[in-house]
Amino acid sequence: MSVPVADKLAGRSSATPPHTMVRAMILAAGRGERLRPLTDKTPKPLIEVGGRPLIEYAIDCVRRAGIEQVVVNLHHLGASIRAHLGNGSRFGVSIDYSEENPVQETGGGIRDARRFLDGHTFVTLNSDTIVDVDLGAVLDFHREKAARATLVLRKDPRMEAFGIIATEPDGRIGAFLQHRRPGCSLALEPFMYTGVQVLEPVVFDDLRESGPFSITKITYPRMLAQERPLYGYRHDGTWITVGTPSELDEAQSLLADRT
Repeated sequence: MSVPVADKLAGRSSATPPHTMVRAMILAAGRGERLRPLTDKTPKPLIEVGGRPLIEYAIDCVRRAGIEQVVVNLHHLGASIRAHLGNGSRFGVSIDYSEENPVQETGGGIRDARRFLDGHTFVTLNSDTIVDVDLGAVLDFHREKAARATLVLRKDPRMEAFGIIATEPDGRIGAFLQHRRPGCSLALEPFMYTGVQVLEPVVFDDLRESGPFSITKITYPRMLAQERPLYGYRHDGTWITVGTPSELDEAQSLLADRT
């Protein structure tokens, strides 16, 4: 069951069992080019929506699942993010930082944070998205399926613009963007990716490129071709992404209506 945004803002806890051995990574290194000039002086993760910085929603999401160890990757105005979050104690978590120079994109960023994540199941979230997904339920699904990676997916009228990820009836991913899993002949249901995923540490074996690269454009299509166990978890709750001025205005309006 999804936790309402209003509950998050009120600081209410979830009944989700704790997953204290799981770790989390919050992706916060981007420049936020589409939000300039606002992001010239304020990193996108610290832009306020509903009266609080965006990145705090991601921290709330992992904390509600009982996840206590968090790594945040930094690049653009990273010192400001570090100064705001500190060691994480005031948010009920412990935060480490992975500095990037230059920015390494999603695949390279996760690869370079390996020293904080290796040996543990881990979750990654984007710092510019507010999503009320129950990570405890996602982790239970991930383990039940013995998945190497579980992506949180959703329906959206703009799915084709974002890129289609299609699943079989049991949730296994049969098609990723324009790539289809070998031998997959079942009818597939289309979704889009929310930016939330659960990964097993063995995935570092698949993150073998050097330099910046995208996990969705490079790594997942290759894993699909190799028939790795990739699954999709359907999320029907809140998903608010803040990447443009119009999305920021919409997010402010949505949060105002739900608090």
